[in-house]
Amino acid sequence: MTATKERKTAGTQVAAYTESNIQALSQLEHVRKRPGMYVGGTDVRALHHLVYEVVDNAIDEALAGRCDTIIVTLHDDNYVSVSDNGVGIPVGLHEKEKISTLELVMTRIGAGGKFDSSAYKVSGGLHGVGVSAVNALSSRLVSEVRRDGYLWRQEYRQGIPVTPVEKICVLGDDESTGTTQIFQPDYTVMDQNEFSFATLAARFREMAFVTRKVTMTLRDERVKPIAREITFYFEGGLASFVRYLNRNRDALHDPVYADRDVDYTNDHGTYTVGVEVAFQYTDASTETEIAFANTINTPDGGSHLTGLRSAITSVINRYARKNGYIKEKDANFSGSDTLEGLTAIVSIKHPDPQFESQTKVKLLNPEVQGAVSQVVSEALTDFLELNPREARKIVDKCMTSKRAREAAKKARDLVRSGPSLLESSTLPGKLADCSAHGDGAEVYIVEGDSAGGTAKQGRDRHFQAVLPLRGKILNTERARLDKMLDNNEIKALISALGTGISDDFAIERLRYGRVIIMTDADVDGSHIRTLLLTFFFRHMRPLVEAGNLYIAQPPIYRIRNGKDFEYIYNEAGLHEQELLAKALKRYKNPERVQVQRYKGLGEMNADQLWETTMNPEGRTLLQVTIEDAAEADRVFDMLMGSAVPPRRRFIQTHAKRVRNLDI
Repeated sequence: MTATKERKTAGTQVAAYTESNIQALSQLEHVRKRPGMYVGGTDVRALHHLVYEVVDNAIDEALAGRCDTIIVTLHDDNYVSVSDNGVGIPVGLHEKEKISTLELVMTRIGAGGKFDSSAYKVSGGLHGVGVSAVNALSSRLVSEVRRDGYLWRQEYRQGIPVTPVEKICVLGDDESTGTTQIFQPDYTVMDQNEFSFATLAARFREMAFVTRKVTMTLRDERVKPIAREITFYFEGGLASFVRYLNRNRDALHDPVYADRDVDYTNDHGTYTVGVEVAFQYTDASTETEIAFANTINTPDGGSHLTGLRSAITSVINRYARKNGYIKEKDANFSGSDTLEGLTAIVSIKHPDPQFESQTKVKLLNPEVQGAVSQVVSEALTDFLELNPREARKIVDKCMTSKRAREAAKKARDLVRSGPSLLESSTLPGKLADCSAHGDGAEVYIVEGDSAGGTAKQGRDRHFQAVLPLRGKILNTERARLDKMLDNNEIKALISALGTGISDDFAIERLRYGRVIIMTDADVDGSHIRTLLLTFFFRHMRPLVEAGNLYIAQPPIYRIRNGKDFEYIYNEAGLHEQELLAKALKRYKNPERVQVQRYKGLGEMNADQLWETTMNPEGRTLLQVTIEDAAEADRVFDMLMGSAVPPRRRFIQTHAKRVRNLDI
């Protein structure tokens, strides 16, 4: 989640458009002017994408069989180094361009070794954009290459070389080859954020699962006096990954695993697609699907994920009919029936993958769908035939899902049939709507009638709506759709947003540009916030992915010193008592200062709530983002799922962090 200051902007006059407006930018200038085209933006997600681009080059060395160790180190002052033991970037004079090949690779958009299949048969870096874009977006970058018996070095500022490629020293006989990139993001272009150890660790864990027998180490030297370090190494591939994701769930069978090559032919010749898949059914009511192409996580899926889904649905329907579980008059299982409770990972390796954009969020190659479908069909068919007991569990799971889907459809039809069912919910009487709707409007989801009343009095009625919820909403991690649609608070929330839910969700129908969760700063408030986040993640995930979900940040304390006063907000890493002690140090006579602790939003006056939490001119909002879908899925399942031991371990592990809280 990222903290953002929100401000309203006024309209502007239409500017003139003349010849002087036309600019011819150099390649590196274009990267700095339009970073979104290369790394997805300038926010905290794009900041971490800089690291991923450099690490992807090291992974490509591993895929080529030339590297088995990658070390990423977080240094002070937001420096990052990425080191591998590959062969090292060539440093000699490039025959055509007449400059060092290292300088060419580091400074020229479109320069790289991934266009020549003799050097890299399979690669995640395809366009010669990654490391040169990182260089352009770095205030300083140092490239060190261990190759040909020497250590070579070149330094850059904002992508421009400031030293030649220098031969630093002779390497010993036992010193390995490889490349080390050391860079500091340029915060005149990128937003001022810090690298997250947890975010990077989650990403590198995934990469280690997908790239078997490669050691990935993440080291954080910002932690003093002893650096924090974690190393990932897996031999089991995606089967190990599935077991890791399902460690807090009850699995119905061992993972189904396959790793095969499939040949395909097009106008350019015959090629091979490597397909590795692993999947397992659990007792969960949601599905977890992760897809990779040449080790690159493709969060929007694509043809490889489509092939996996269609094959699983087809094989299960065929098996169920063959063995009499689906009668002749009954309809087949739908895709949603066969996906419920499924944890599935697919990873393909393609000599020429086609992605939707430079940030590689979706795979487009149509032939991959057939290749994945073929491998999954053969593997699942064999598994079902050889394991009839587990096959029956899978079919029963799909049958239960089908019955729940039909019950949910009836519930949705009742909701759509008219306002009669909605009249029993809290929506008509409790939603204080605003006059404007769309991107400029926002709705506050508030805990309880007391806080709701204060928020209604303090809001700007033109663009701010308020929806109070009564108590704790249903835990949607454990509830099926038909049960959710029978819950008044959930119905009120769905109706207020206007988007529908799950398969019926349509973000273009969203009535408000911002959906803001505003709860009390106590245990109950945290629980309600978690319940709401679970609901949005599981059943309105596109809303989260589009950046429409926020968490309000009300103050914890109000400190009054005579006629002067200030509000104290939460700070990461500080307990409440530490936060208060830090604030009181600024006063000469802290014993005379009056301190008010806001345990509930209802304790604040309407003008105070507006001034601190709802006024776009001064408030701070936390924008909810999904940095890593697999990790988010694991956390929600651990916190809100049915398994108690993992949750108990989490509470016991983190109990010390809240021991001093006044709650």
